[in-house]
Amino acid sequence: MGFLNKKLIIKPEWCKGCKICVEFCPKDVLDIKQEKVYIQDIEKCIKCGLCEIRCPDYAIYLENEQI
Repeated sequence: MGFLNKKLIIKPEWCKGCKICVEFCPKDVLDIKQEKVYIQDIEKCIKCGLCEIRCPDYAIYLENEQI
């Protein structure tokens, strides 16, 4: 199963607002609001996983889609 069958999940309670995921996202899907990451345009997401790999707090990750 590839990344295309995944959805982006954010755990805002774990996010420290470091912006690392925002900076590494190649499609500008993420942004920071009130010191927490949020998805500003999920349609742009290519599910590359860079946000998940770079997040030091495990606050953002790709999860298998439920069919």
